[in-house]
Amino acid sequence: MHIYFCGSIRGGRQDVKIYQNIVKKLQTYGTVLTEHVTHVAISEKGEDAVSGGDEAIYERDMEWLAQSDVVVAEVTQPSLGVGYEIGQAMAMKKRILCLFRPSSGRVLSAMIRGAEGKLGGTLFQVQDYKEEDVEGILENYFGELTKN
Repeated sequence: MHIYFCGSIRGGRQDVKIYQNIVKKLQTYGTVLTEHVTHVAISEKGEDAVSGGDEAIYERDMEWLAQSDVVVAEVTQPSLGVGYEIGQAMAMKKRILCLFRPSSGRVLSAMIRGAEGKLGGTLFQVQDYKEEDVEGILENYFGELTKN
C-alpha cells in the first residue's frame, strides 16, 4: 500500500515530532511516499536541496499523490499546501483520513470538517485525537481499509 502523508512545512514546523510518530506507525501499513515531511532539517522555508525548486516539488508531490492508495493528513497546523493536497486527493477520489488535535486550541477549517459530512465516511474521514490515541486510530482505520 502506498500512503501519502500530509503535514505542514511552510505553514509551520511546530508539529514535526508528531508527524514523525504518525509516519512511523504508517510505515507498518505500507510505503509512506512523503516521509521527508518528518525530517527536522526541513524548515518553514521548505526543501532546499530539490533541484528545480518549487515546480519540481509540485510535480514530484502530485506524482506521489496519484500513486497513493490512501492519504493521511495531519491538519492541526494550518497549511495552504496541505489543504491543496487534500483538495487534489478528493478530486482523484482517494481515501483520506484527516487527523486534528483539539488540544491545540485551534478550530479546524469548516472546509475540512464539513467535507466529512458531505462526502461520507467511506472516502473522507476527520478524526479528532490526542497524541497518545493516534496509534489506535490508525489501527482502526487501516483495519477497516483492509477489510474492504
